[in-house]
Amino acid sequence: MTDDPPEEPKRRWRNKITGGSSEARALGERVLKKNIRSESSRRWIERQINDPYVARARAEGWRARSAFKLIELDDKYHLIKRGMRIVDLGAAPGGWLQVAIKRGAGAVVGIDLLEIEPVTGATVFQMDFLDREAPAALLKALGGKPDLVLSDMAANTTGHARTDQIRTGALAEAAATFAIQHTAPGGAFVTKAFQGGLDATLLAELKRTFSSVRHAKPPSSRKGSPEVFLVALGRK
Repeated sequence: MTDDPPEEPKRRWRNKITGGSSEARALGERVLKKNIRSESSRRWIERQINDPYVARARAEGWRARSAFKLIELDDKYHLIKRGMRIVDLGAAPGGWLQVAIKRGAGAVVGIDLLEIEPVTGATVFQMDFLDREAPAALLKALGGKPDLVLSDMAANTTGHARTDQIRTGALAEAAATFAIQHTAPGGAFVTKAFQGGLDATLLAELKRTFSSVRHAKPPSSRKGSPEVFLVALGRK
C-alpha cells in the first residue's frame, strides 16, 4: 500500500507512536529527527504526524488510514452487502478486512506478502498473490467465488513516477485478471491503479466483463498522490 513507509521506519513508528495526542506528536518528531536518515522516510513520518486521517483511524480503531478509502468507496457505490464473500488482495495491515467485516460480509479472506495480525472474522494468508498456488488457496478458504474482489496492492515506491506507475499497474492487472476469471455473477471489483497505469487491452476486457467500469478518487486519498481506484460493478 502506498501509505506504508519502508520497513525500518514503519517498525519504529508502530513501536513508538501509539496515539494522536500532543505527546505522541512530540515523540514522533523526536523519532523523525534522531532516528530516520532516509529523506523519503522522513517525509512519510512527517505526513503521518500531520494527517488527520491517521489520528482518526487510531481513535476509531482502524489499522490504517486506508480504511477510509474503502468506507468512502462503499458509501458511494454500495459495494459491500451482508453475507457476501470478499477477497482482499494486498490486505496488510488489515484495515480493509476490518471494514468488510464490520459492514456485514459473510466470508472474508486476505492475502499479503507482509504478515497480517489476526482479524476476527477473516482468514489471512502471508504469501505472494502472484504465486501459482495463491488463487486456489483463496477460493478454497472463501468457500466459493468472491462477490467482491478488492485490491489495494502497490509496489514499493522508487521515487521515479513512471517506474512506480508501471510496477503498481502490473499488480492492478494481476488483480483484474483474477477478478475477470473468478468473480461471481453480479459481483464487483475494486483496485488501486495509478493514473494511466492500467493496460488498455485489460481495461477493455473489464468493460466487456462488468456492466459498469469507472475511476474514482475518494476524499481520503491524498491530493498529491497519483493513485485512483478503478471500480467495476455488475459482473455479467
